[in-house]
Amino acid sequence: MSQVTEESQFSKWRSYLWPIYNYELKKLLPMLAIFFLISFNYNILRTMKDAIVVPNAGGAEVIPFIKVWVMFPGSLLMTFLFTRLSNKISRERVFYCLVSGFLFFFLIFTFVLYPLQDAIHPHAFADNMHATLGDNFKGLVAMCRNWSFTLFYAFSELWGNIILMMLFWGFANQVTRLGEAARFYGLFGVGANMSGIIAGQVSAFLSKGDYNPNLPFGATGWEQSMIILIGFITLSGIAAMGIFRWMHANVLNDNRFYDPQDAKKDADVVGKLSLRECISYLLKSRYLISIAVIVLSYNIVINLVEVMWKDQVRELYPSSQDYNYYMSNITTLIGFLATFISLFVSSNLIRKLGWRFAALSTPVILLVTSVLFFGCFFLKKYNSELLMTLVPFSPLALVVGLGTLQNICSRGAKYTVFDATREMAFVPLSPECKLKGKAVAEGVCSRLGKSGGSVIYQSLLLSFGTISASAPVVSGCIIFVIMVWTMATYRLADDFESLTSQGKPVAVPSLDDKGLAEQVV
Repeated sequence: MSQVTEESQFSKWRSYLWPIYNYELKKLLPMLAIFFLISFNYNILRTMKDAIVVPNAGGAEVIPFIKVWVMFPGSLLMTFLFTRLSNKISRERVFYCLVSGFLFFFLIFTFVLYPLQDAIHPHAFADNMHATLGDNFKGLVAMCRNWSFTLFYAFSELWGNIILMMLFWGFANQVTRLGEAARFYGLFGVGANMSGIIAGQVSAFLSKGDYNPNLPFGATGWEQSMIILIGFITLSGIAAMGIFRWMHANVLNDNRFYDPQDAKKDADVVGKLSLRECISYLLKSRYLISIAVIVLSYNIVINLVEVMWKDQVRELYPSSQDYNYYMSNITTLIGFLATFISLFVSSNLIRKLGWRFAALSTPVILLVTSVLFFGCFFLKKYNSELLMTLVPFSPLALVVGLGTLQNICSRGAKYTVFDATREMAFVPLSPECKLKGKAVAEGVCSRLGKSGGSVIYQSLLLSFGTISASAPVVSGCIIFVIMVWTMATYRLADDFESLTSQGKPVAVPSLDDKGLAEQVV
């Protein structure tokens, strides 16, 4: 009797917490370790990039300019590089090349660019630029003035887009069978949340330290902390590459764990589609359009709220060290909340109250917390005396606290309920439709949402000059986008329930088709 047959039945608690056969540990544990290490770096970099850029730029106005003028073309360039490398060398070597390239840049930045910032940053040019363009272009001037910080921000953001999403998840989808994915991917989510908890605490512990003259590196306490954090990132990246190599040498040559023919089928489907064909395919389906609108809306809303919140955090914690310490603790709290929701809430919420209720919970959470944050922000700005009589601490601290609550709740919902319901929306579709739909709805629309929020801010900054002054318009945009998001969720829920009632995977409902299309158009 095979090992699978012997262990085909799990106990109630094991099926809930650890639905893994013993023989699968050889495949699961190294994949979980790689994902943990990459996510660990992602969480450290996510706080570091803001701590380096925002305080030195004098505010969060620089973020929208970086995301539009650096991140967007950078994403296209890295995607092009990834595609060219994939066509010339094996996917394993692509992993080593790109991870090594990122680690090399972080080391160059830490030991060369950052110590020489006063010499290499064009302050005179930036001063002339500011005098010519005016205060409304303060963010653009800061982006150019601190160009090495801008590059660090871009590479840190691209670590998540390229290394985490494209490389790891591309590898995971390639080597994980359908039956394994249903059990493995939930554990990957828990691993990612745990990495956030640990990374947040490591970063917070190092950020609160004063300058230590006994250390042979760094001129300030923050610079010493940054060097140590980059050391952790480098070691984690090297360890991830080592485990990745071990998997190829000892796991993926076993037919129990990997069949190259299965991966080839999916690759053939994706490879036949150009970006134009993918978008054309999306526009023919109301079902996929609804998914795209949901993904687009989330990324716009979270971008709009986060920039405003980070600007307030910078006012409360103006130094890079204090800023990084605060944001690192937020990363830990998000990890705890996401772990709790993923283990005890999300699956029960979907199972007992249904997909529609669970999918609507994320926009409702963002709406309620955003109203609290912006309501307190406007009170601070226009009637701070009232706030001072209501709370025993400063109005700025209250605004930052509510913004923190909004960020923790929205990120916690995103990493659990939102992601789970979004993935479930693809379940009723055929394998080909899943691949085509995910390529556009998640890949293209996710980037468009982030860039769209930054474009909105850029337009407002040209008129209002500062993030704070544009808050009334930003809050109105957030409410409008959440309304559109909610309507798209209702429509998708109707279509999802209609398709799942058929009991088998179906082709995506096309606007040009009869029969099935009539149910959802």
